[in-house]
Amino acid sequence: MSPLEAVHGVAFELDQAGVPLPRVDAELLVAGVLGVSRSELYASDRSLDAAELGRLHELVARRRAREPLAYVLGEWGFRRLVLSVDARALVPRPETEVVVERCLVHLRGLEAPRVLDVGTGSGAIALAIADEHPAARVVTVDRSEGALALARENLGRSGLAARVELRRGDLLDGVAGPFDLVVSNPPYVPASEYDSLQPEIRLYEPYEAVVGDRVWERVARAARGVLPTGAHLVLECGDGQAPEVAEGLAALGYDGVLCTPDLAGRDRVVEGHRP
Repeated sequence: MSPLEAVHGVAFELDQAGVPLPRVDAELLVAGVLGVSRSELYASDRSLDAAELGRLHELVARRRAREPLAYVLGEWGFRRLVLSVDARALVPRPETEVVVERCLVHLRGLEAPRVLDVGTGSGAIALAIADEHPAARVVTVDRSEGALALARENLGRSGLAARVELRRGDLLDGVAGPFDLVVSNPPYVPASEYDSLQPEIRLYEPYEAVVGDRVWERVARAARGVLPTGAHLVLECGDGQAPEVAEGLAALGYDGVLCTPDLAGRDRVVEGHRP
């Protein structure tokens, strides 16, 4: 079977299973089995051997069951990094790349900034900041030992271990400042909406990393104790939640509150600084 024939067959199977982007997923799955990029996929003129076809069948079965593509592949791109990903933490998403971008704006010009990443999950935000600001030192906190173990794996493959510290804890408990910036992608899906989420999230991603009621407020309130004057707080929030979060930051005494849209034009990042 040629790569093109494999892509056509996998795309049909995934479409029958209701996968949202069957052709894209099919290309990534076949490319993953062959060990090539999507752009290289159609340049290959060799057929998949029996072992590759068997491996592809296993991966397709997992994706047909609506397991997230990132978990099926075992790694996922995030800004300049390739991260290990599995069910111990959320899949890094494009809107979270916007969070990193806003953080880097505030860290620009600081010689050796100290950053706190609250609820680090796979370590995506912390590692991207350390990767793109060569002098930043980042402390990360997560209460999930599984998530921290995954973040530790990503830290090991990143070459950034000298500047990123992993800690276990609940939000900011036991963390001493000062920090030039606090960033968090907290759980923000209301429990009442959980059953309506797509199967990839509801059936596979960790519940405690998805569902939360005003966790952003707890982070923002605690962050005041570690942020000196002029230091920033950057938060990711759910679609439609930005006005409430922005109003909440202002009520907590943050100045310069700003909302930034994601790539789809929806406000998903809210930030402010200590006066």
